[in-house]
Amino acid sequence: MSFVPPGTGWPGDPATPDTPVAHDPADVRRLAATSSTLAELTAAQSVCRACPRLVEWREEVARVRRRAFADETYWGRPVPGWGAERPKVLLVGLAPAAHGGNRTGRIFTGDRSGDWLFASLHRCGLAAKETSTYAGDGQELIDTRVVASVRCAPPANKPTPEEKATCFPWMAREIALVAPSVRAVVALGGFAWQAMWPALRDAGYELPRTRPAFGHGVEVEVRHDAAPVTLIGCYHPSQQNTFTGRVTAQMLDDVFLRARSLAV
Repeated sequence: MSFVPPGTGWPGDPATPDTPVAHDPADVRRLAATSSTLAELTAAQSVCRACPRLVEWREEVARVRRRAFADETYWGRPVPGWGAERPKVLLVGLAPAAHGGNRTGRIFTGDRSGDWLFASLHRCGLAAKETSTYAGDGQELIDTRVVASVRCAPPANKPTPEEKATCFPWMAREIALVAPSVRAVVALGGFAWQAMWPALRDAGYELPRTRPAFGHGVEVEVRHDAAPVTLIGCYHPSQQNTFTGRVTAQMLDDVFLRARSLAV
């Protein structure tokens, strides 16, 4: 089999063999809307099959595998949000990496971007360990949760507009469920910044009429149930950005220290 069947013992697997499966966009909307807890929502996210191209790709990657991970079992399923159930800081990314989250079952875990991200989160007091390489490795996020706008690894890291729209209810519902505790939202990259705004609006946030342009360190204050929430832009810690110096460790630390200060 080219993916981990739900309920077979994968560390942190939120689903069971009885978890309902979304097979089309209407199913996604229905299951997201009727999930009253994060446990229900992440379970349904993790078995979704609503986008045929993404299902085929994620499972093909899990079957063929990269040579460096040839002896490993790949998760090969949608990667649900993870971290604190009542987070004060919410991190938003675009999608799992084919040989990162699609392999480990955790967004941002198991690739170079994750190495940079977790090292910074640890330095800033938002993660228990400076690395995270696989599910069940002891990593815990402190007052922090990570979500992605698209839950499956897309070919060439480029989900289609239709795939983004199909996956949208999962993120919007997750943001709505954690919104009461969140005080800072960090968008990791321009694509996440763009995807975040409609999800925040759908989750009941009061947003400015004009959407500010993305930039590293850009801040915008919004409100949820009258409580102030700060949105922060952060360059994605991709190899392209870290190798060229567009992103440095200090730049990441500055953003996450700011987010932590807002959460206190």
